Amino acid sequence: MVTFSRVLCPIDFSEPSTRALAYAVAFADWHHARLAVMHVVPSFEPVLVTPARNEDTGEVIYPVTREDVLEALHREAKSAGASPSRVEAIADSGATVPQILDSAVSWRADLLVVGTHGFSGFDHLLLGSVAERLIHKATCAVLTVPPSAHAASPAPVAIHRILCPVDFSPSSDLAAGFALDLGRQVGAAVAFLAVVEWPESGEPRAYAHFEVPEFRLQLMADARAQLEALAPAGPDGPAVSYHVVSGRPKTQILAHAMEHDTQLIVMGAQGRGGVGLTLLGSTTERVVRDATCPVLTVRGVPPPM
Repeated sequence: MVTFSRVLCPIDFSEPSTRALAYAVAFADWHHARLAVMHVVPSFEPVLVTPARNEDTGEVIYPVTREDVLEALHREAKSAGASPSRVEAIADSGATVPQILDSAVSWRADLLVVGTHGFSGFDHLLLGSVAERLIHKATCAVLTVPPSAHAASPAPVAIHRILCPVDFSPSSDLAAGFALDLGRQVGAAVAFLAVVEWPESGEPRAYAHFEVPEFRLQLMADARAQLEALAPAGPDGPAVSYHVVSGRPKTQILAHAMEHDTQLIVMGAQGRGGVGLTLLGSTTERVVRDATCPVLTVRGVPPPM
């Protein structure tokens, strides 16, 4: 059974990261887990700033103190509805991604929750590419929360439908188990989706002695049989449905999520190649960038260093 015992949520105090914190609080509550809220600044040390033409004079700039950051983190956690007895604040200085990864390891986090857009306002990931790089490097599961996710403090987070795309790699097989357990824990229906890759332009040319439409139908039938074997519905489990489509994986995954009002996508962080974010992994990156609901990425094998 999937059980998160330590949830780490780095925030930058922007509205999108506050939205991510609402999900971190919800996951911590569902699993009775400890929650750490983290913020990284460039430095806590005073900096001497001198004019370019006169190095004899200058001004000492005092950045925010560690105590101020810790106090602000506790305020944010309280506003998000977190239980003070289960919350820890972490204030660090240095490069954002290495500090988050170090804290995830040292604090023994098994779930990392991050927003996908920061205060910069650009249509990209948190603080440039923090969320994207964390998916690549984190050794634990990562939940990415976009600004359009249907949750904002103090409204409670609710998950009624989970989508789990599967390519039958070890990583996605593990994701299927996560999806079933999460569905059981929060009372959500789970839809499993297999995408048979197929040109979006239509049927390729038919060749003599090779019927392309029949071949595609056979591939889809095989995929459905694999889906049902991988994640069989059980009497004590969540409501389960199986879907097999053809086309481009990213396009089909996002379309299914939108059409069926999905609140959470659970997918593997690595594909069948097992090296970096390949195959389903590259699809995962694209889904994380464009999804309108949170995406939980699950890693089946240790990430490359």
